[in-house]
Amino acid sequence: MRNQFKYLAYLALVIGFSVSRAGASEDFFKAVTFDDSRRIESLLAQGFDPNSRDKKGQSPLVLSLREGSFKVARLLLAQPRINLDQANAAGETALMMVALKGQLDWLQTLLDQGAKPERPDAMAWTALHYAASGPEPRAVQLLLSRGALIDARSPNGSTPLMMAARYGAIDSATLLIKAGADAKLRNEQQWDAADFAKSAGRDALAAQLAVAAGR
Repeated sequence: MRNQFKYLAYLALVIGFSVSRAGASEDFFKAVTFDDSRRIESLLAQGFDPNSRDKKGQSPLVLSLREGSFKVARLLLAQPRINLDQANAAGETALMMVALKGQLDWLQTLLDQGAKPERPDAMAWTALHYAASGPEPRAVQLLLSRGALIDARSPNGSTPLMMAARYGAIDSATLLIKAGADAKLRNEQQWDAADFAKSAGRDALAAQLAVAAGR
């Protein structure tokens, strides 16, 4: 009987701890969304892991930069345990997020602090894919200067040049061509960069890319 009571007491403690942790996690990610750096600082001081994920697999650092919660992002970056290259459930890192937004100051900060432009996967979306899809050619240039692989292949075989050709700044596509991007490469759908540009109605760019591909 005594052992049964001890077990029930232990079970109650475990359940209470789990509920407490769940509440702290919800509180933490809500504070990230609302850029409540004081609450984040308090929770971190209580031992909350800055690399925890929410129920959807979201990373605190990626979420803070996605939501523009820059006070929280700066606080997270100051944590010795922070994993700069942690990806969320969608495979997005903090570097990818700021690259897509063309936020040069944050891109520089993350790179200087040690964020890696490349992913360990052989074929994965990279920060350069995201920068090429965004509005800022200087983000593309910065990543190239830090060793980003110019012809990185995504899981479906797409390259940064393909992303720039359809979604990003035309100047980014031109920059990538001049930097040596291979316009002949094709993705799983057998589209090359010229096809991407043509699908977006960018006929002049499509013609330029077709010449670069030797068509």
